[in-house]
Amino acid sequence: MALIVLASASGSPGVSTTALGLTLNWHRPVLLVDADPTGSSAVFAGYFHGTQEPTGGLINLALALREGTLAAALPRETLLLDPEAPAERAPWFLPGIRAHEQAPSLLPLWEPLAEQLRALDRNGQDVIVDAGRLGLAGWPQPVVAASDLTLLVTRSSLPALAGARSWAKMLRDQFAAAGGLSRLRLLLVDEDRRWPAMPTGVPRVRPYTPRHIAKALQISVAASVGWDPEAAEVYSHGARKPRKFESSDLVRSYRTAASLIHSVLTSHQAALAHPTSLTSGGRA
Repeated sequence: MALIVLASASGSPGVSTTALGLTLNWHRPVLLVDADPTGSSAVFAGYFHGTQEPTGGLINLALALREGTLAAALPRETLLLDPEAPAERAPWFLPGIRAHEQAPSLLPLWEPLAEQLRALDRNGQDVIVDAGRLGLAGWPQPVVAASDLTLLVTRSSLPALAGARSWAKMLRDQFAAAGGLSRLRLLLVDEDRRWPAMPTGVPRVRPYTPRHIAKALQISVAASVGWDPEAAEVYSHGARKPRKFESSDLVRSYRTAASLIHSVLTSHQAALAHPTSLTSGGRA
């Protein structure tokens, strides 16, 4: 089981759409948690197209925490995202708040909820958390701290990277202090990976490469997903799937990203299970 958090530093790089796209193309049973403090209810208004009755979600869990029934309440507040998905990779959804004014009331919930989410390994479930924009009132910082992998989502243009720089440093410092810098990576929303490389000496105004971005933000890139606003409306707005949607570049990029994220998690877990032992000479 893995607890994976997606968050952004600034702007609207598509965290909610990316989190949903990864969830619906995940390789195992997975729970998507809407922890966005803006209260946008993106899945209900977008993917469900307003046809699904919202549940109390996180607000009900906050009430259950006060009553000491959080563990029992968690499964009652989840919804099946895709009833047609095979059981071996069924995607579930835990709704978030409906208004940003509710976000501060969730502060006592985040730490115990993180413990419950990590305990979902008994069901063989992974968890993907949409944390929205970092630093807003009520943001789920304890969930970020408890994650197996936090992905800072950014587009690949210069304005996006400028907005991400200070938050990238803050996250690096926090994860490094906890001895877990390997649990922090970048997830790029590639605004156009088809553009050719710029000639030598020509200023680069088009999106930057993963190598340049990793160097600028000093965080390794876990994966990239496509930038296709029209196809993404299937997830973000509940649009009808176009022909060959399942084989589209966007969906293939989500599946590839899911596989790469899984590889990062597997490598990290293997390193924890078999830590390097140092000899007196300082060699492994």
